[in-house]
Amino acid sequence: MKIFEYMAKYDYEQLILCQDQASGLKAIICIHDTTLGPALGGTRMWTYNSEEEAIEDALRLARGMTYKNAAAGLNLGGGKTVIIGDPRKDKNEAMFRAFGRFIQGLNGRYITAEDVGTTVEDMDIIHMETKYVTGISPAFGSSGNPSPVTAYGVYRGMKAAAKVAWGEDSLKDKTIAVQGVGNVAYNLCRHLHEEGARLIVTDINQDNVRRAVEEFGAEAVEPEKIFDVDCDIFAPCALGGIINDETIERLKAKVIAGAANNQLREERHGDMLEQKGIIYAPDYVINAGGVINVADELQGYNRERALKKVEGIYDNILKVFEIAKRDGIPSYKAADRMAEERIEAMRKSRSMFLQNERSLLNYR
Repeated sequence: MKIFEYMAKYDYEQLILCQDQASGLKAIICIHDTTLGPALGGTRMWTYNSEEEAIEDALRLARGMTYKNAAAGLNLGGGKTVIIGDPRKDKNEAMFRAFGRFIQGLNGRYITAEDVGTTVEDMDIIHMETKYVTGISPAFGSSGNPSPVTAYGVYRGMKAAAKVAWGEDSLKDKTIAVQGVGNVAYNLCRHLHEEGARLIVTDINQDNVRRAVEEFGAEAVEPEKIFDVDCDIFAPCALGGIINDETIERLKAKVIAGAANNQLREERHGDMLEQKGIIYAPDYVINAGGVINVADELQGYNRERALKKVEGIYDNILKVFEIAKRDGIPSYKAADRMAEERIEAMRKSRSMFLQNERSLLNYR
């Protein structure tokens, strides 16, 4: 992999390799862009097949966080960390404390949080060495479990997508197919049930399915059959890449709006949805409630204030479709453009400030 060539292509700022022999830490911190503020992004621990694969993942994820944070209206840039190792057996206190010292050494340029393979307890250990960490235990002033807040944001975004599709945002009597009923989707189903939606659910975990059936009166189907059900809205809330050549032809929904990351297998699948007249709420815009919630911790967490910000996902989804209509592009491209326009506006504003500052220095 030609690392500097790749970094130049997408204008990355910094890639930091961190190792601590005593604890076994092998971590890669990637800071993509800090135009809007310090980079915020979680720490993922995974058994990568190679160091190059880990670097590529860190780069990809960090850039994604830049767009997610910008689209969410946060004054934060994008970054990410990956730790090479098996989260089930390779963790130890010394590892996360060493990692915390590396973060502290960046002096606030990067703020971390939990991600795949890491937990609140891991964040608490990191917090022993640095203040630049979110998602820690509520005892330290954290927001706690982000799932309910993420779900609330998806619910608000789904209502906005419904307004685009049908001219009103009510979900009462709408049939909504929910793929995956984990922590986020369970809370989403609760909101949908309370509004009077009809739910069709699936999950590889039968306990999750049973809970949704018993508590929300949902209809259960086998995982592979969820793409074929008659529904108004399809809500992907499990794995990524499930919007692809095969599933697009099977979907009967007018709207796709769910919590899963990286829903489009390839960008061209977003074009296919546009051609079929399906309203697609871009994943990193609609599922931003979690990052909005943890970002509020940086001001001293206030749940009411955080939820108010999460409600703004409704307006963000509407703005995506306004840009899509304005520029004649699919919604997934419009989401990128919304994020890029905000970053560029701030970049120009800061550039003008620096120019004025230099002029004053020359005058003196």
